[in-house]
Amino acid sequence: MKIEGILSEKYIALNLELAQKSQVIENMLSLVSDHAGVKDIGKLRDDVVKREREMSTGIGKSIALPHAKTDGVTEPVIAFATLRNELDFDSIDNEPVRLVFLLATPEDMLAEHLKLLGRITKLAGREDFRQSLLLSTSAAEVIELFREWEKGFSHI
Repeated sequence: MKIEGILSEKYIALNLELAQKSQVIENMLSLVSDHAGVKDIGKLRDDVVKREREMSTGIGKSIALPHAKTDGVTEPVIAFATLRNELDFDSIDNEPVRLVFLLATPEDMLAEHLKLLGRITKLAGREDFRQSLLLSTSAAEVIELFREWEKGFSHI
């Protein structure tokens, strides 16, 4: 299951100007609110916020990855955004965030959820990939970056 096969241009936002973690999460949820796989945006919101309260999804290296396994979706849903300015996300490395991924999968897709989390963290863990994402000027360019970079990650 590749990110570029799930993520589409419609669910990508570049250079968002937001000041708070809660605004980022709300914006990401708004991006996917009309996604065909989202059957209950309220349930999705509740589960993403609940997961965030349990432990910050600021995973380090300027990346936030709010996520949930939830009955609010019927298929994997991914959104991506870059932030114009660094934002405190209570990250594990205490560094601010500029790249945000939202991932939601159905409750019964634990293996796929873990694979997608792993794929995102492996790709975004690369400094050159993160810089390319930050320099992207269009959603199409972001999709193409995933397409190119995921070629070497078929085993994940």
